[in-house]
Amino acid sequence: MKRKIDLFKETIQTHITSGIVLVACVVLSLLIANTGLHHSFNNLLETQLGGSVKNIHLQYTMLEWINDGLMAIFFLLVGLEIKYELAEGALSDIRSASLPVFAALGGMLVPAVIYACINYNTPTITGWGIPMATDIAFVVAVISLISSRVPQALQVFIKALAIVDDLGAILVIAIFYSAGLDIKYLLFAIGMFGMQLIFNYLNIKYIWAYLIPGIFMWYFIHHTGIHATVAGVLTALAIPNTIKKSKQSPLKKLMHLLENPVNFIIVPVFALANSNINIGESLAAGNIFNPLTAGILFGLLLGKPIGITLFSWLAVKLKLSKLANKVRWAQVWGVAQLAGIGFTMSVFMALLSFADAGLQSMAKFSILIASLSAAALGYFMLTRKTTTP
Repeated sequence: MKRKIDLFKETIQTHITSGIVLVACVVLSLLIANTGLHHSFNNLLETQLGGSVKNIHLQYTMLEWINDGLMAIFFLLVGLEIKYELAEGALSDIRSASLPVFAALGGMLVPAVIYACINYNTPTITGWGIPMATDIAFVVAVISLISSRVPQALQVFIKALAIVDDLGAILVIAIFYSAGLDIKYLLFAIGMFGMQLIFNYLNIKYIWAYLIPGIFMWYFIHHTGIHATVAGVLTALAIPNTIKKSKQSPLKKLMHLLENPVNFIIVPVFALANSNINIGESLAAGNIFNPLTAGILFGLLLGKPIGITLFSWLAVKLKLSKLANKVRWAQVWGVAQLAGIGFTMSVFMALLSFADAGLQSMAKFSILIASLSAAALGYFMLTRKTTTP
């Protein structure tokens, strides 16, 4: 029993430490972006890495390798955690598992509607997808800082919500913001996923048997026009949770292998590369009080918590889902507020929405302010509410 308690404390400390490292990387990135180092840093991120062999092209910028390559591993870990919770944990009951799905739907629809209403009949209406997104990496980081005060079921809820939200955002990008899907590469990707499912059906326990097709699937998905991180989620779905005559399932084994590299290397590097927003340029881009900034601020700060909480409440009241034991609606609102941290995915949406550099700078600055405010509000609400019985 004492060993389990010590292990739990060690896990909590790991989450807190990784959260501090992540915040430090965000601050460092902002400092670099607002000093004379930003040109050198941007040039570094644009450095071409990789090469080509015959018809296989693997030459991308460092930023692309981070956002599309390393983050696919992050999504692989998140997918494994969600699958584990669906099979054995807090989401093993169907009504509990459906709650994050309904919550994510509300968290996407309401912010998009708020933004569209504010920007109706203006050139910036194309940015309606910006406040739909939730940055799962930063949400998990904030949760990790207060994980000892937030019920485990609520932590699983926000992780599941965030991944459904991001998958929804990726779907929106594929349908509304992409030039078109490359069917040939899409079929190749489906073939790789099918191979993984066959290995699962055959009860194959070797992790490499799933990771090798997963790498090829990442390459094919990257060329379809769909965000390549989807490959990480699909690979997680294919890896078996139980294996006959095996002490530890491939899913649990891979989870343990990935936890430290993801928490202490991948996510901090991701934050360092994507938080370089030049505040001076953003303020100089024009009047900050306009439909674009208002749509983003109100969409992320109000639309997210209202949509998530409202749709969750309706799902519970209609008996389509159920709220986990010892979780209160005030806590749901707190994590819903954290979902307003759109950050990197919202910035990505903004770059797709606007060709004008001034609008891009204004949108990025608004996203930064909204995300920091959402993090502060969510942190305050959860620590304040969860310390009382």
